[in-house]
Parts: sequence; C-alpha cells; structure tokens
Amino acid sequence: MRQRRRRTVSRPRIVIVGAGFAGYRTARTLSRLARGRAEIVLLNPTDYFLYLPLLPQVAAGILEPRRATVSLPDTLPQVRLVLGEADRIDLDGRTVHYTGPEGDGGTLAYDRLVLAAGSVNKLLPIPGVAEHAHGFRGLPEALYLRDHVTRQVELATATDDPRSCAARCTFVVVGAGYTGTEVAAHGQLFTDAQVGRHPMRTGMRPRWLLLDIADRVLPELDERLSRTADKVLRERGVDVRMGTSVKEATHEGVLLTDGEFVDTRTVVWCVGVRPDPLAESLGLPMERGRLLVDPHLRVPGRPEVFACGDAAAVPDPDRPGKYTPMTAQHAWRQGKVCAHNVAASFGDGEWRAYRHKDLGFVVDLGGVKAAANPLGVPLSGPVAGAVTRGYHLAAMPGNRVRVAADWLLDAVLPRQAVQLGLVRSWSVPLDTASPELARVPAGPAENRPGTEPAKSRPGGESAESRSGGGSAKSRPAPAPPADQPPPGSGAAPGPVKRADLPADPVEGDS
Repeated sequence: MRQRRRRTVSRPRIVIVGAGFAGYRTARTLSRLARGRAEIVLLNPTDYFLYLPLLPQVAAGILEPRRATVSLPDTLPQVRLVLGEADRIDLDGRTVHYTGPEGDGGTLAYDRLVLAAGSVNKLLPIPGVAEHAHGFRGLPEALYLRDHVTRQVELATATDDPRSCAARCTFVVVGAGYTGTEVAAHGQLFTDAQVGRHPMRTGMRPRWLLLDIADRVLPELDERLSRTADKVLRERGVDVRMGTSVKEATHEGVLLTDGEFVDTRTVVWCVGVRPDPLAESLGLPMERGRLLVDPHLRVPGRPEVFACGDAAAVPDPDRPGKYTPMTAQHAWRQGKVCAHNVAASFGDGEWRAYRHKDLGFVVDLGGVKAAANPLGVPLSGPVAGAVTRGYHLAAMPGNRVRVAADWLLDAVLPRQAVQLGLVRSWSVPLDTASPELARVPAGPAENRPGTEPAKSRPGGESAESRSGGGSAKSRPAPAPPADQPPPGSGAAPGPVKRADLPADPVEGDS
C-alpha cells in the first residue's frame, strides 16, 4: 500500500493550457498513452471544447449552442479539468498561475507544459472598430449576433422611417476568409427567411455586405473554392466587395476605403485571428506573436515546454523557412504529435516531427450549398454540401447525433427567430482576450458569487491582454471611454479600447 501511494504521488504532472483543437487533442491522446502513469491537468476557462466551424450555424439558428460543444469531463475522464484562465507562467519555477471563474487564484506546478492557448480576434487600428464591431470567436459572440440580427429585422419592421429600416436591414461582414464567408452566406439565408414569412415585411430586402482588401473571396484557399463561394454569395444577393474595407466605424454606419458611407447597425469583424497574447508574456523567441518551436513542437532551450496550435510557430517541412498556417486542421494534427512527443520525453515511445498532408478544405455556404476540395477534388452544390456536413460529423469528437438531429429538423421545420437576450452588446467587446467568456458588469467579486474574475470584467485587468513581455497584472488597465460608466458603478459597461495594438497583426483564420 505504501509503495502504491508513493508511486501515485511521484507521478509526473503534465499541464495543458487551453482546450481548443490543439489542447483537446493533446489531452485526449495523452490520456490514452499515459494510462495512469502521469497526471494530466487541463486548464481552460470553460468545461467544453468548442467546434468552431459550426459557429456560423449557431448564429443562423440552425444549431442550438450546445450542439457545437463537447463536454471535457465526459470525453476526457482520465484528465483533471481545472477551470480558469492562465495569468502568468513561471518558466524557472515550472508553475502556471491562473484565476478561476469566481475570482480565486491558483497555481499549478508541472513537469511538462503544453501551451495550446489558441488565438483571439485580430485587431486593426481603425477608428471606431473596437467600439462598434463585434468578433466571431466564441459562443457568446455567436449568440449575440443571432439575437442582434433578429432584433434589427424586428425593429426595421416597426419603424416608419425608410432610412432607418434600410440601415437596420444592412449587415456588414469585414473579412472574406473562411469565417466571414460562412457568416455572410448563412446570414443572408437567415434574414431572408425572417422577412419572407411575415406579410408585414413585404418589400424589405436584407442586405449583406462582405468586404475584404484581398482580390478574391477565400484568398488563402484554392481558387476553385473561391470562385464557387463567390458565385453562390452573389447569386444569393450578398454584396461582395473585394479590394474594399472599413476606414472608420460609427454608431450610424461605416465609412469604406472607397469613400462610400454605408448606413448600418451591424459590423461583424472576421478579419482573422492572432495568437493568444499569453505566449508573448513568456519572453521567449517569437515569430509574429507565435512561440517558436522545433519540428517536435518543443520550445528551444526549454525541453520541458511544448507548444502547438495557433500559439506556436511550427516549421512547415514542405515550405522551408515558413510556418504552418493558423488553421483548425493543423492545430488538431499538431495536438496528436505533441502528445506523442510529451510521452517520448518521459521515455515512452519515439519522437515524431510534425508533418502534414493537405486533405483539402470545406466551406459551408448554407442550405445545400458548399464549396469543398476533399483530397484535391473540387466539388460544389449539393454534393459539396453533403461532403461538408459529413466531414464535420466525422471531425467532431462528440455530440454527432444531436448535430445531425438539428440538421434534420432545420430541413423540415422553419427556424425559430426569437431573441433570448442572454448576451448583451457590451458583454462581447471586440477587444477581448477571452472570446469564450461573456463579460459581466464590474463590481466587488466577493459580493457577487458565481461571477467572472475581476480580470475578465470591463474595467478590470484582462488575464491575457498582454501584447508585450510583461504580465497583465503588472500593467494598468486602460481607461474606459467617456461614454462608458466607471468600473464598479453597477451599470452595464461597454467595450474597452486597448491602446497597445500590434503594429503588424498576425494573419490567420481558423
């Protein structure tokens, strides 16, 4: 008995920060490889893995929010889940300092560390964008967009002012990458359905604009996918404008780079992602905000630290001198390789260098339409739609039956366009390092049990709002704008605009 207890206590501890595609795959693979010989700890702000490709369907009312999630405790029974956000990592002391969901702090010691913190909304220094646009990286943002779009259509119906009606029925999506293209495609169908079912809305024509400075839709993907998506969008009525972006955003609308002012109450920011700023706080060699690693996903000079996913700059063996792009497909594969190499660092198995083979991409355009090139074979129309949904079902690590059931119901029943009012505009600011969490009004945490930690509330310090080498807690929080109530006032605050935006934002769209 004593020997058994001694072996249990002396088990090495592996701490994984983040449960996105890379972190979840690392934890799942390690739990199978370790077989109880190591303690695996997963630090994450939520108790679920979010399957990001399905978020546009959540926003469009096709899927209920929980369908796009997979429970961490249920699918990782051999992994200890710790709810919290990493504040600081002490590399010399081998500890991770975090803040829990109720404001309490904690520390995790580790023998091996896997940094898989993922990415956040990419920001650009464009006036008004931080205040008037919303991102699309987490469930709160998807829920907010669904409510907001529904509300705009309903308010447009009730007004007698044609200009106000047109502005509320105009929706601007900035960024024609993977996410922005799907949001615009699903959004147009969603609003058309809302208008078409109500006689009082006869003559109303929802207008969706898709903007990008690139010369084509889906610029990072195969040109055949781009042409297919562009054709579907235009046929559906989406106003696709390439070579155009936002110059300034205001409460009344957006000023475009071509000089046109578009009256709108909706700006969806899908220009891509940037690595979670937590990686930069380590003070290690970086590549445009991403932590440099070797082909085995290990941090040079720190053999006990591994990194994978969007937070890591992983050498691309097929493009010498380049790094793998920030996509879910790469993050998922890197998680598996990372798990095997962590096990190999303990003498269990062989080291593996990360290599990949392009399996193609799928882009869901709503209805039965999609663009796909599985294994390099270009597809479009209903066939591509079937392949796309089949791919998502196969790729999801759980919840497949419920997702398929929602798809079946959506095919035979009209969608429910109602406002739940669960997520308010100020609780999902664009400038946030935690898009997976909705902000709450500032106030004494000890008087409001069950709330988020002070660092994740407006007016408090953000756990991951670092863009330089220091800890977030060592830097003062930015002052709120003049039209925003002071912290602790009890009023619902608006988004906080940060002044420390990177001069050269990192490209990427997961």
